[in-house]
Amino acid sequence: MTTVSTDLVKGVDFTNRDATEPNADSAWVEAHDFSVYYGNNQAVAEVTLKTPPGLVTAIIGPSGCGKSTFLRAINRMNDLIPGCHVSGSLTLEGEEVYSPQVDVVALRRRIGMVFQKPNPFPKSVFNNIAYGPRIHGIRSKNQLSEIVERSLKHAALWDEVKDRLADNALGLSGGQQQRLCIARALAVEPEILLMDEPTSALDPRATAKIEDLIGQLRGEYTIIIVTHNMQQAARVSDHTAFLYEGRLIEFGPTDRLFTNPSEKRTEDYITGRFG
Repeated sequence: MTTVSTDLVKGVDFTNRDATEPNADSAWVEAHDFSVYYGNNQAVAEVTLKTPPGLVTAIIGPSGCGKSTFLRAINRMNDLIPGCHVSGSLTLEGEEVYSPQVDVVALRRRIGMVFQKPNPFPKSVFNNIAYGPRIHGIRSKNQLSEIVERSLKHAALWDEVKDRLADNALGLSGGQQQRLCIARALAVEPEILLMDEPTSALDPRATAKIEDLIGQLRGEYTIIIVTHNMQQAARVSDHTAFLYEGRLIEFGPTDRLFTNPSEKRTEDYITGRFG
């Protein structure tokens, strides 16, 4: 396969990204011949990959290719869909996610989730962040205050809302609401952060702030982001997986996949021949 000439990676500093030291204690997700079915429809088909711990993995592909289905399988959000079932192996740090012995509540504490549209609770900024820790038994006001401040700082939102903690979170801008949702996910100290097209409902300025935040969180959390925006995948991710019709076509370092893909279908997709 020849090198692809594309504008997607212009201005992207991959060398700086390689210098990032991932957290050696970060969790990883590994799939082996993993499939997801909605009734008789196979939405994800025999996917095999391992996400690098402590770094950012992007999942790209055309609409309906199984990106979000695979992402939601990691924290078993698909369990809520009638008729959904899986086959094959999906593990978190070597432990089967779909084992009957798995405590799903504990699993979801380890795996934070940020959705396509900001979904803050109709509560105060403070109570949005404190909600998860309270569910897990933390009642001390001082401890909760520390968690709220730490989480908002982690989400690069503290300076903007520190004087508005008692205000309803629905009064924040869209970009602030999405960073609040990221802070809410971080409040329970997850090992993995899943992001399902987290900027598709945001304007370019808010999108840039979320992308900057992903860069700041790189190395501390394992992040898996589904995005329909290939430029975004090139900007924020260390590794990229390309899914097509539920199947993993190619997976590898983002710089190589975007400039020298191994598969013709990958080249055709990233150069806009379909999708």
